[in-house]
Amino acid sequence: MTNATKTPELDAVVLGAGFSGLYMLYRMRELLGMSVQVYEAGDGVGGTWYWNRYPGARCDSESYMYCFSFDKQLMQEWEWTGKYPEQPEILKYLNHVADRFDLRRNIQFNTRVTAAHYDEANNLWHVETDKGDKVTARYFITGIGCLSSGQIPDIKGRDTFEGDAYHTGSWPHEGVDFTGKRVGIIGTGSSGVQAIPVIAKQAGHLYVFQRTPQYTIPARHGTVDKAFLDDVKSRYDEIWEKARWSAGGLPVEPSEQSALAVNDEERRAVYEKAWEEGGFKFLYGTFGDIAVDRRANDTASEFIRSKIREIVKDPETAEKLVPTDHPFSSKRPLIDTDYFDTYNRENVTLVDIRHSPIEEITPKGIKTEDEEYELDIIVFATGFDAMTGTYNRIDIRGRGGERLKDKWADGPKAYLGLASAGFPNMFMITGPGSPSVLSNMPVSIEQHVEWTSDLLEYSRERDIATIEADAEAEAEWVAHVNDIAQATLFPLADSWYLGANIPGKPRVFMPYAGGVNLYREKCIEVASEGYTGFVLERGKATAEAAGVR
Repeated sequence: MTNATKTPELDAVVLGAGFSGLYMLYRMRELLGMSVQVYEAGDGVGGTWYWNRYPGARCDSESYMYCFSFDKQLMQEWEWTGKYPEQPEILKYLNHVADRFDLRRNIQFNTRVTAAHYDEANNLWHVETDKGDKVTARYFITGIGCLSSGQIPDIKGRDTFEGDAYHTGSWPHEGVDFTGKRVGIIGTGSSGVQAIPVIAKQAGHLYVFQRTPQYTIPARHGTVDKAFLDDVKSRYDEIWEKARWSAGGLPVEPSEQSALAVNDEERRAVYEKAWEEGGFKFLYGTFGDIAVDRRANDTASEFIRSKIREIVKDPETAEKLVPTDHPFSSKRPLIDTDYFDTYNRENVTLVDIRHSPIEEITPKGIKTEDEEYELDIIVFATGFDAMTGTYNRIDIRGRGGERLKDKWADGPKAYLGLASAGFPNMFMITGPGSPSVLSNMPVSIEQHVEWTSDLLEYSRERDIATIEADAEAEAEWVAHVNDIAQATLFPLADSWYLGANIPGKPRVFMPYAGGVNLYREKCIEVASEGYTGFVLERGKATAEAAGVR
């Protein structure tokens, strides 16, 4: 290019320094020898675990599976301390990964990419940041996560509140002192369910503003037996292979038994055992049809309702907490520690905002139709503009200047959740249309990163200049994603899987519900057939720096 002396030219720009961005950087730099620049909005690595530092934040996958598997020595040397990895420990782990593989030298922190425009004449992406950086790259790769754009509802008077207000997805790094404070938390999704029991132990009084009651299973979180972890480490290859070919990316043996094939006593015994063991075994290890058959699901849903009524002492509060408007697992399955028990505390009040909606936020607190609650702190546990929100906040333009936001106005369109027609040499790690949030994320991330880097290596060996999803293949995949979702119970709930938490967002099921195993089979098939569904065009590689670190 004529302006090469002014505009740094790279093989790739990668967005985000979480699990996806770190591994993409490692693969492209160390295995492909490419020049890579990672841009990260935070001042450190970690992705979602950099931002989500709210009380009680942790992952729902067990520790030994919430990590990378690409380096066997890394797997052996890291020691997890709990059954589930808590946010500080995950962040410590990802910092260890960044240091161990010397990844920071290719990451620019405190920098947001504001624009990425495709240059058809030169087969390059022009990328700009909020710090004034302007670079060109042959490949533009997003590792921005599925839940990274926090959503705070546009409640009247929101900016008038005189106390402190926080969103769980952008928590102060120094923490928040709730001691003796009157706290209101809006939202009882995953972050709310985790934060509420912890905040309740500190606050003078906690008011929980609940719109939708949740099904949630006990996590049975605690320290993990070292003998168990030593055994895992001796069988890690076998365990990970099982996870890679499972539906959810976890080494869980799925039950093939129907909930309708046993009597009430036998069924309850199965549920009781899973309830005591805790975690996702209740979903995957009890009966094979509770996620797809409404009659079978009703048995699981009713069991959880009975547990809520059993745990919560006040019958009126218990009934407010009982979910009745959607089946179990049609929203994100949740696991908790002392969530329902928390409502037995004298300093906790449940406010049902479905029947008494929030009218406004006042300088002194929150006003519902029935009452005004004076507060010192408001916590917005109100979730994210999932899957597409962060993409829509970046000015991404493909062929002919088409904006990705405009193309996705009626719902995201992507082939395999990896690439979108009209946007050559742009790849998405766990994008919409892939298992992503319906799986153990590191398993899906590794699969995406490895598949993408294999494609880039394949292209370089064949002097392929552009890689682009075929529009017809993309349309077929999007239709397939929707068909699979319709065969499940997911459409029966208003969830962020469908964008239902964002006013005006099209109701389209965004992740792939067919399972990690079937998705992996499809990706292998596509690659083995010469990357069917992609248009690969030969030509002289533009980036002169190819092969240079």
